[in-house]
Amino acid sequence: MKEKSPRIIIIEIVLTIVAVGQIILSFVLYDKDGNSMIRNAGWMVLWLSAIFGWLPIFTFKKYGKVPKGKGYVHTTQLVDKGVYAIVRHPQYVAGILMAIAFFLIAQHWLIGALGVILIVIYYLSAFDEERATLEKLGEAYQNYMNRVPRFNFIAGLFKRFRRSTT
Repeated sequence: MKEKSPRIIIIEIVLTIVAVGQIILSFVLYDKDGNSMIRNAGWMVLWLSAIFGWLPIFTFKKYGKVPKGKGYVHTTQLVDKGVYAIVRHPQYVAGILMAIAFFLIAQHWLIGALGVILIVIYYLSAFDEERATLEKLGEAYQNYMNRVPRFNFIAGLFKRFRRSTT
């Protein structure tokens, strides 16, 4: 397995610290007098993030030809079924949605600021991952990139629906 660059390690450390910080501070800075409609929307977004966070594990294990005894991230082929037919980076989508959800639930500016940092990191990390995956899978991944949106799951659902009806 290829070693991670120091840059990637630093990004992962910062991402972890900011994500854990946002979660902990969401409890500490929770505004109990905040708008309940916004808070309820935040809970719905959090549940949606859980779906995008967990589905890739099962999808990769089912379709990715993961070697026996290896984790789902060791997929050996392009997976464009299930959630991967809707967005290319469902777990990054999950992280972005989670950052938004905690801000909506806690309703505090500091939680929002940490969320912005997380969203930027997830967004930029997707480009790094795509470069690496293009090297690994080549033209097949390029074709996949042309068919499936990076993050926009609403557009991905519409595209998926159109492909299934034609």
